[in-house]
Amino acid sequence: MFRRILFLLCTVTAIAGCGGGGAGTGTTTQNNPPAATPTISTTNAQNGAVIVSLATTTGGATINYTLDGSTPTTSSPVYEAPFLVAANLTVNAIATAPNFTKSSVGTQSFTPNIPSGTLVWSDEFNDSTGSNNQPNPSFWTYDTGAGGWGNNELENYCAWNSSVSPCDPANPNVFVGIDGYLHIVATQTPEGDYNSARIKTQGLFSFEYGRFEMRAMVPEAQGFWPAGWLLGNSIATLNWPGCGEMDVLERVNAAGNPDWNAGSIHGPGFTGSDIGTQYDFPSGQTAAGWHTYGMIWSKGSVSYYIDDPTHPYATFTPSSIGGFNGASWPFDSGPSFIIMNLAVGGGWPGPPSSTTPFPSSMLVDYVRIYTN
Repeated sequence: MFRRILFLLCTVTAIAGCGGGGAGTGTTTQNNPPAATPTISTTNAQNGAVIVSLATTTGGATINYTLDGSTPTTSSPVYEAPFLVAANLTVNAIATAPNFTKSSVGTQSFTPNIPSGTLVWSDEFNDSTGSNNQPNPSFWTYDTGAGGWGNNELENYCAWNSSVSPCDPANPNVFVGIDGYLHIVATQTPEGDYNSARIKTQGLFSFEYGRFEMRAMVPEAQGFWPAGWLLGNSIATLNWPGCGEMDVLERVNAAGNPDWNAGSIHGPGFTGSDIGTQYDFPSGQTAAGWHTYGMIWSKGSVSYYIDDPTHPYATFTPSSIGGFNGASWPFDSGPSFIIMNLAVGGGWPGPPSSTTPFPSSMLVDYVRIYTN
């Protein structure tokens, strides 16, 4: 499913330095101050895991970091969002900025010693307010607007409580209900517009490696395209598909016989349907019932399962993309963020028909991350 720094550390020769100045007659080195060393702060997640944030007081600085104890360089991953730490590791970080030299390395080691299979982060979508409420703004934000999203989709995505036409806050397209479920609702306005929602953790929360799962029930009808997936944080500086995409829940249209879900990966040199696997539900089951959609992500491996993590139906490794010209594996290059959405129309499902019911909802009971 298609979804989609300049660093200036300069030595001056003969003429002006990067901070300005007049011409010279020899070789000089501008004595720029170092950028402020990044600070490393944490907030508690679950069962000993923490969420790590990096910051520097140097305005406009870029932070590069590593998680393997190595010294970061400007080629290391760029910090884009807080990330989960649930394993024993060392975070090292540097800051760079125009007119500053590279900072000293900020460092912190973590030894949580968390057993495999431990729940370390979740959103259970509980709501005790007595009325529909917004998803937790500490973790969730939104893609909004129309424009096809690269797939000729028909929907306009609306944020919680959005009043930007054609969104209608009286009929929200995303909310946490008093039933304890996240609702992502596809609607059709009297004018014929399609509204829906695309909710994501981009910039707020991310993780690398672990067992990710979401328990969901999706609508099945002509033109519906529900999905639960992940994109690399690097999409902020490295466009799709270079950032890497992992599709955990994805299907289109009415229930099949057998009914199915697609699990796929996309990255540099490999996109489209050539690097995915279709899972067929057992007889009598459909995606319109409750199922747990899961991914087991470890270094050099992405596996998908439905309902039973001990029986993955697909496993992808760097060797899986060996036959694609120019392909490279992006899934060991830093954390990813979570996206859930319900698209309407587009090149894969085609448009809705007169049989497509509106409103229709994709329900999510929980989103969880466990240690591998």
